[in-house]
Amino acid sequence: MKLITGTPTTKTAMNNNYIFLIALLLSIASCKQSEETEKTEEVIVPVTLTTINAAGLENALELNGTATYLVKNIIKANATGYLSSVNVAVNDYVATGQILLSIKTREAKVLGNTINKIDPTLNFGEAIKVRSNTNGTITSINVQQGDYVQDGDALVTINDTKSFGIVLSLPYNLKRYVTLGKRLSVTLPDGTNRMATVQKYMPTVDATSQTQSVVLKIEGAQDLPENLIVKVKINKASSSNAVSLPKAAVLSDQTETHFWIMKMINSNTAVKVPIEIGIATDDRIEIISPALTPKDQILLTGNYGVNDTIKVKVLK
Repeated sequence: MKLITGTPTTKTAMNNNYIFLIALLLSIASCKQSEETEKTEEVIVPVTLTTINAAGLENALELNGTATYLVKNIIKANATGYLSSVNVAVNDYVATGQILLSIKTREAKVLGNTINKIDPTLNFGEAIKVRSNTNGTITSINVQQGDYVQDGDALVTINDTKSFGIVLSLPYNLKRYVTLGKRLSVTLPDGTNRMATVQKYMPTVDATSQTQSVVLKIEGAQDLPENLIVKVKINKASSSNAVSLPKAAVLSDQTETHFWIMKMINSNTAVKVPIEIGIATDDRIEIISPALTPKDQILLTGNYGVNDTIKVKVLK
């Protein structure tokens, strides 16, 4: 009797099916093991912590101001003639009524001695005095001794001390924070601080930048050099009892309409806590609600892009 056996093709197909079945079972077992491993292994995030600051908060900005003299008095010749003397130099401080220059007219120079010999009481040859009309510092002298000048020529320029101030270019939308009579802190390039009072507003606004010039009167000595650039601090808002956190501890959505923090609830777990914020400075943000205490521990780093509840490891 002849046995009928499968063809080689049929045996090969059976072997392939058997191998595929074994591979499938091994793959399923591997996936289950991987899932179980993932379930058993918890992700622990390394973090650092911070706490609230209840010392108050100021929302301020700094704008550049320029030291300048608003009034520059030009002393002009009061006669036509020759300068017989120049009594001052650039950078000299002069007082009102001080003699700056002397002018001798052509007639006095030519006929003075002759007429004085006839009648000495006439004093015809005396020079005409040119005096300062203000207190200030001389910034320029346009002539020198012996020059011929005509009546009305500009001779000397004096910066009027009373007109010295800080000119601040203030964006018009910030005008409500800089009122007349308000005292502002001014920081000089050497790091020292002076106080200044808002004295007046200029009557025009720059058409391009929409800024308005504000004149600040420096308190104390008017000893700053002209054209010095200073920083003027403007407080937009302040709170003496504000509770605040570092900016890095406060998270938000892309539209910055919802804010939250990650707060520790035990030694190794942090949860998401929605918050309401107030004023902000360069490095801190006021927390209006919920009420936080100095004992609360808030994530400072390791808080970005995590789930609502995470396991953490606090780094020292």
